[in-house]
Amino acid sequence: MAILKITKKHKKHFNNPFPSSSASASTTIPYVKGSLFINAKTVPTSDHNLFFPIGNDFKLSCFPNNGVHLSISHLSEPTRPIWSSIPGQAFLSAAMADTEVEESRGSFLVKDRDVHLVCNHQIIDGIKVINDNCQYARYWILFSQKTNHQVGFQVKIEKPSFISGTKKQVPTTTTTSSRIYRGFKKRMNNRKKRLGWCWYLTKPRGFVLVSSVEEEEMGSFEIPKAEEFNRVWLTYASEENERFYGFGEQFSHMDFKGKKVPILVQEQGIGRGDQPITMAANLVSYRAGGDWSTTYAPSPFYMTSKMRSLYLEGYDYTIFDLTRSDRVQIQIHGNSVEGRILHGNSPCELIEHFTETIGRLPEIPEWIISSAIVGMQGGTEAVRRIWDELRDYDVPVSAFWLQDWVGQRETLIGSQLWWNWEVDAQRYCGWKELIKDLGDQNIKVMTYCNPCLAPVDEKRNKKRNLFEEAKELDILVKDNNGNAYMVPNTAFDVGMLDLTHPKTGTWFKKVLREMVDDGVRGWMADFGEGLPVDAVLYSGEDPISAHNRYPELWAKINKEVVEEQEEQELVFFMRAGFRDSPKWGMLFWEGDQMVSWQTNDGIKSSVVGLLSSGISGYAFNHSDIGGYCTVNLPIVKYRRTQELLLRWMELNSFTTVFRTHEGNKPSCNSQFYSNQHTFSHFARFAKVYAAWKFYRIQLVKEASQKGLPVCRHLFLHYPNDEHVHHLSYQQFLVGSEFLVVPVLDKGKNKVKAYFPLGESTSWLHVWTGKVFSKQGIEEWIDAPIGYPAVFVKVGSIIGETFLSNLKSLGILL
Repeated sequence: MAILKITKKHKKHFNNPFPSSSASASTTIPYVKGSLFINAKTVPTSDHNLFFPIGNDFKLSCFPNNGVHLSISHLSEPTRPIWSSIPGQAFLSAAMADTEVEESRGSFLVKDRDVHLVCNHQIIDGIKVINDNCQYARYWILFSQKTNHQVGFQVKIEKPSFISGTKKQVPTTTTTSSRIYRGFKKRMNNRKKRLGWCWYLTKPRGFVLVSSVEEEEMGSFEIPKAEEFNRVWLTYASEENERFYGFGEQFSHMDFKGKKVPILVQEQGIGRGDQPITMAANLVSYRAGGDWSTTYAPSPFYMTSKMRSLYLEGYDYTIFDLTRSDRVQIQIHGNSVEGRILHGNSPCELIEHFTETIGRLPEIPEWIISSAIVGMQGGTEAVRRIWDELRDYDVPVSAFWLQDWVGQRETLIGSQLWWNWEVDAQRYCGWKELIKDLGDQNIKVMTYCNPCLAPVDEKRNKKRNLFEEAKELDILVKDNNGNAYMVPNTAFDVGMLDLTHPKTGTWFKKVLREMVDDGVRGWMADFGEGLPVDAVLYSGEDPISAHNRYPELWAKINKEVVEEQEEQELVFFMRAGFRDSPKWGMLFWEGDQMVSWQTNDGIKSSVVGLLSSGISGYAFNHSDIGGYCTVNLPIVKYRRTQELLLRWMELNSFTTVFRTHEGNKPSCNSQFYSNQHTFSHFARFAKVYAAWKFYRIQLVKEASQKGLPVCRHLFLHYPNDEHVHHLSYQQFLVGSEFLVVPVLDKGKNKVKAYFPLGESTSWLHVWTGKVFSKQGIEEWIDAPIGYPAVFVKVGSIIGETFLSNLKSLGILL
């Protein structure tokens, strides 16, 4: 995507607290709509429809009458289209437009500016099977069978050619800074032809060509300055009651019908629409609050309640427009598109077919899913003190996660880490001895890193200066002047590793291996979402596409360290990601939720993020117990209460990883070590978590083989239950055997549980043994603190084993 204007707002303060959202401000081009015609002179227009094979398992159908349209179906279900154009309406359009990007500390807003040309009408002149000597038109579509359940498609629109004639004037419509020209034009063999379609199938399956040759005169106009099209739209049919799920890790919604969904990696924001925190964050720093669509890990993928699914390949900025009841329109900022259309008979099948191609998370080491991961800070003595107390409360512990292992410094906003990835020997004196002593009790040590390096000239006890080393190796992202790009990050600026440079991986993997050689067995691989869109990279690639690809490159470097040290059973976890991140990652966490009960950026959003990411291939995900982001301003205060912490413990005891975090302002928050009650509750739910370890191991194995998530929206197993489609954070499944209805509201001791339609199984309440046999009903369930509403299937061996383990651990009488 050609970026013509970039507006930097890193230093802007006291802003408009209500900035325009990315979903609305990014689509200044009007909704693109054109007509699809068929040339009756060259294409049969009798009552007979036209059918063409796509490989051995799919077919393309053309319906020439009553509104010409095309559809694709699997031969196992020939009457159920998995993709269909809208009768009489164009399914492919293109435009030339200028782009503006506003950037502020990891937040990005993409806007269309001047629109020079929109081409949106189509005519099908002929459809026929041809050989591989086909001469392609400059505007072409290639469909090919990729697997037994996937049709691949490619769209390429080359530079336009402009011709004039004498037959008739092409009507034009004037919009803001644009003209809409009806139809594509090109020169081919010195004859005037409208651009055509070439539907391509790999040998020996043959080719299908769909094209048009109708001649028209174009009126005189000024040729746009842009050299080629840089916007492409795909438009195709949907149904009014069709629900759309996926799009990566999303925090505010499960169903996206009626919304515009931008696909751009960025900071999720502080509040994301919850008030008053979003307004306060925007007031202090431009767009710091984010909105419902901002996320660290989006994906250009969806599946629907009608068992239709599609995803885009590549990394261009994209908007999925689902605001019309009868169609989907995808806007791609580029001049080409590649993607896949999936066939499946159930949501689980679609996830399996999707992850078969993009990749699946590997089985993670058993130790990280065995017991609690204790997140804390403070240095060696603090760790040893808390360790003693954990033993007093008989808390099962797998690891200590010590993010401040690199040392802390005081800045204008408080205590922050030194981003120089080596142990601070003063803060963690006896580092290797601490690791060894914990290891003797089968407790691992985990640390923290990210792909940025801070200047550390002022740090007294450093052994290395990684920023200067990287600068000397010339492996930092550059600005337009060829200097190291200093990226603003809260109170200090940092250099960012150029992950496209061949030397970067070799050098940084040595840094990580030194950490591993000390005995560290896991780490948070933070950030990855903030590559500036005006950065200059070694690869020379478009910075917007590189921006979306950067978190995958970051995961790849970490994954290579793990694979090269396989005998050590290492693991890392990330928050930033894109479509193929399951291929390169190992484990994800949901980033920085507010320490609140709110919907868009609190405990509720952590459930939505968990379930939406699971649909999108992120099979292993979890959140910080208690949330992360604390605000302690004179007027606006968000502090973690004890009740919120206890309820978040209950929630996360039924996710893949059970890990605490002190938050960005530990002294303002209730902690698991705050008092006897918090310690006892932490011990109780660490044991609840341990009680279903046997099932967690099974689900992790299943995820590595099929891509199915550990935690699942009910839609995955009950797609035909209409009530299920209205659920977001209210309840979820663990595998297929547990039903969890967490308490997510302050002061509540009851929840409303829904028992889905679709099978004859009854559900047993874990704490009381009461059986619920009726389907499709809601029941109020008592859920006092310590007894969240959890159900297992009656007669399930897995459920019975879980109950037995709870009894042996003294949790269930």
